[in-house]
Amino acid sequence: MYTINVKTTKNTEMIDITERIRELILRSDIKTGSCIIFVPHTTAGITINENADPSVTADILAYINKAIPVKNNYLHMEGNSAAHIKASLFGPSQQIIVENGAPVLGTWQGIYLCEFDGPRHRRVYVKIFS
Repeated sequence: MYTINVKTTKNTEMIDITERIRELILRSDIKTGSCIIFVPHTTAGITINENADPSVTADILAYINKAIPVKNNYLHMEGNSAAHIKASLFGPSQQIIVENGAPVLGTWQGIYLCEFDGPRHRRVYVKIFS
């Protein structure tokens, strides 16, 4: 298992970790198999979406922040209920196919760490297997 450390800089942001995943798969020497990307945090998530146009991630964040505002009479005393809700909707993991020693992704797809309660130091665990 590998660990990627990410320092986030904003309350909500999507950080492209595709190349870091690609490098880990290459380093693993596994040619055919699967790769699980998992974030062990309850206020962060992992998603796959377009990485060619940065306006896509800006639109996603704008919508999710409008739909789930930071302040909304939540009961959770810590004050980050919106982050927990967003993380639950995005989910803590993604699984991708590995073929020919590379992740199988669509032409425009990238893998993102989604921060919903930053800035923070986050860990992303990566397990690659055949």
